[in-house]
Amino acid sequence: MAHRTVVFVAPFFMTATLRFVAAIAALPGVRLALISQSSLAHMPPGVRRQLAGHYQVQNALDAQQLADATRSLARSLGRVDVLLGALEHLQVQLGQVRDRLGIEGMGEAAARNFRDKARMKDVLQAAGLPCARHQLVRSRAEAVQFVRAIGLPVVLKPPAGAAAVGTFRVTGEAELQRALQSLQPSPERPAVIEEFMTGVERSFETVSIRGEAVWDSMTRYAPTPLHVLDNPWIQWTVLLPRERENPEARAIRGPARAALKALGMRTGLSHMEWFATPRRPGGVAISEVAARPPGAQIVSLNGYAHDVDFLKLWAELVVLERFEPPTRRYAAGAAFFRAQRTPGQQGDAPKIVAIEGLDQAQRELGHLVVETRLPRIGASPSTSYEGDGFAILRHEDTEVVERALHRLVSLVRVRAA
Repeated sequence: MAHRTVVFVAPFFMTATLRFVAAIAALPGVRLALISQSSLAHMPPGVRRQLAGHYQVQNALDAQQLADATRSLARSLGRVDVLLGALEHLQVQLGQVRDRLGIEGMGEAAARNFRDKARMKDVLQAAGLPCARHQLVRSRAEAVQFVRAIGLPVVLKPPAGAAAVGTFRVTGEAELQRALQSLQPSPERPAVIEEFMTGVERSFETVSIRGEAVWDSMTRYAPTPLHVLDNPWIQWTVLLPRERENPEARAIRGPARAALKALGMRTGLSHMEWFATPRRPGGVAISEVAARPPGAQIVSLNGYAHDVDFLKLWAELVVLERFEPPTRRYAAGAAFFRAQRTPGQQGDAPKIVAIEGLDQAQRELGHLVVETRLPRIGASPSTSYEGDGFAILRHEDTEVVERALHRLVSLVRVRAA
């Protein structure tokens, strides 16, 4: 088999990123090189030994530096067949480098369709697909005018945000002014304002090969990520049902595939957030789509639900354009633990001081748990919506997992002071 040369961009050696790197490195016939801001000295030795090359850059979000690094690696390894990166913030730059160097895959134009949320919704609306009414605003006055036209509540966010960072749900005039003060929309730094969708939020993951969808999967959030961000004390869950075919999946599958075609998805695993809502024809409204693997442990959930190494399937997909649809054998779910401040406590730098309810949770639910990462005593509470730790549960019966997830987040409490 001919060698495939893959260049993977990983600005820093985060645990989640290294799992993707290791999955590609383990493929037979693959020569893997890495571009990073971090030195190889910080790479785990087991992964480092699998690399065919490495190039350190000062800024991994700079397309010119990525292009120079890729050219240099190509001189030593030969033609680069695949250029990859798992982070949302890298996708446009990767598209630019593919265009410049003639590397196959998603180019800049399509990458911007996914990255720029206002542009994304323009494309979806032009294709006749259901999504929130929206506008790219370049001043406070434009935002206020939009609110007057459609009413409250609305959502304000950066056009190229990720994981709901910098996103504000606005239900009143005071909240609108605080959001505008934070985002400061201007011609140089516009913001996206859109109607606040009501309904039940879901995710929908799709595997595509050369623009054709070949497999999909749906998960359920409880509660919605935006509600979680608004309330830092809330612990939340993601559920992957055992039943791949259900009314919600059938309702979103057609619009999801049409959206991916309109946006320009090529080969990879995409992540869509959408609402099951009576306010739109067909009962669905698309929120956002990302042309990269999902977060919130959804890749791991698929591995446990299908009893496969899903990272290996992903690596074969993006490098070899091959995907063998697995059989779903279980329901799986993740519960996210988030630190809560002790009432009355003051101070600017809280630390996690206790995890309560673990013994009871172990007695009741331990037989369902397949993976955990518990919050660390003494650590600062995370600002991420994924929180300070998680547990993944699995069972043949979806209702058993769903009940267990809700019980788990009611039992376990992470205290910070």
